[in-house]
Amino acid sequence: MAEQLGLTYKGHPLMRKDNMIYYGSMADKYIVILQVLESKDFQDMKLASKVSVQLQLTDQTIRPKDRIVRKSEKDGFYTALDVGCVWLERALAGK
Repeated sequence: MAEQLGLTYKGHPLMRKDNMIYYGSMADKYIVILQVLESKDFQDMKLASKVSVQLQLTDQTIRPKDRIVRKSEKDGFYTALDVGCVWLERALAGK
């Protein structure tokens, strides 16, 4: 049995650094980058209220600006992650 490290969502890894969340594997052709742009206080937590979603190529030889395949802004983290998940699945499937 293989031990899996870190968080995953629908079979793809999730990595976080500050307000950036990376969804997918750098070994694949595409990755989704979620950036929390705004957050609001809820009880004793901060919740993401505006999130930028980008589907990007992982090819390091391409300029960063040219790697962006699709982008959007969504209200709420779950909505952004759900959109990013659909984009990533379709891109990896070649659709």
